[in-house]
Amino acid sequence: MPEGFLSSEEYDEHAHRLYNDGDYDGALEMLKEGLSLYPNAVELSVGLGYARLAREEYAWARHAFERAVLLDSGHEDALVGLGETLLRFGERAEALRLFNQVAAMGFDDDIELMLTIGRALYRAALYAECRDVFAKAAASRPDSAEAVASLGYALHRLGDDVGAGRQVRRALRLDPDLHEARIYLGHLLYDRGDWEGSLREFERVPPQEHWDPLAVWRLMELKRTLWHMDSGDARLAPWEQRLHELEELEDPIDRLLSEVESRMGAGHPSNYFDPSQLELFERKTYGSDPSRVIRLADGHLLRGNWMEIVRQMRDQAGFGHETVQQYMRRLAERWLEQAEVRIPSTDPESFLRAAVEAGLIRLEVEE
Repeated sequence: MPEGFLSSEEYDEHAHRLYNDGDYDGALEMLKEGLSLYPNAVELSVGLGYARLAREEYAWARHAFERAVLLDSGHEDALVGLGETLLRFGERAEALRLFNQVAAMGFDDDIELMLTIGRALYRAALYAECRDVFAKAAASRPDSAEAVASLGYALHRLGDDVGAGRQVRRALRLDPDLHEARIYLGHLLYDRGDWEGSLREFERVPPQEHWDPLAVWRLMELKRTLWHMDSGDARLAPWEQRLHELEELEDPIDRLLSEVESRMGAGHPSNYFDPSQLELFERKTYGSDPSRVIRLADGHLLRGNWMEIVRQMRDQAGFGHETVQQYMRRLAERWLEQAEVRIPSTDPESFLRAAVEAGLIRLEVEE
């Protein structure tokens, strides 16, 4: 080998540092260069798979991990990476088989590996499976705040709020600076109606360590309610600034896709609209409405005309299978039951205006 070339281990180390710094492009180039010199280096293929995974290039990630497994069928990181990638393609059974294989190889006490598996299962909404992984990790390493907190998150997803709160509090006793867990606890307390407790937990995280816009919004609303603060109060300034920064970080690609989706099929002369089917007819009727900004009770901002906002509310709530008419009727019934407020569900504009007047949502003024 000519003098001056890095070894495969050095390429792997350099790429690892770039990856940890969030420079996935740089890590990818470093790994590709290394593989051009050391095509059979398993660690470089594994690193390439994770770099591709971080860039959401799932097909390429799968190819890299499969090559790594061909080079070393017992490489635990390659098997876990391949399993995580297969989950992206919906191949759950094969992913679970790979994860079980890694555990059977004796790596079930490797805390970092188990956390990686558990988080992959969590992202795939396999909450019972990830609960079992996190529970085993927390039992083998009771001093790991991350393992304990992750178990709490999984329990919450499975509807065990009491168990979730117990585990998250335990994690915070182990590591009081585990900000993600403290914010999660703040949300748990907020949903339970413990406003003072929720505010106390949110406030214990410095503004610049808050990465959840909903948590910041809830914190400000609680301060206004419990401390009787008015908008513009200087004590709210750091939080208002942080919320503005987080909202500015919204992914422009996500915004573009949302706009494209809201315009799909609108106003095309060849479209046939049946007036009895509101879900189709709505686009023709409301497509020219001016854009507005609505803030939901959970703090999320929605932009668009009346119809687009209701459609976003429906999709965000996970009821995309319903028509807008069905969603408005169901939500109006829930508001009547919970808040004893009658909201008309005849059309999106009346529906949203009435909800704003009742204080269920807020109409924002866009600067």
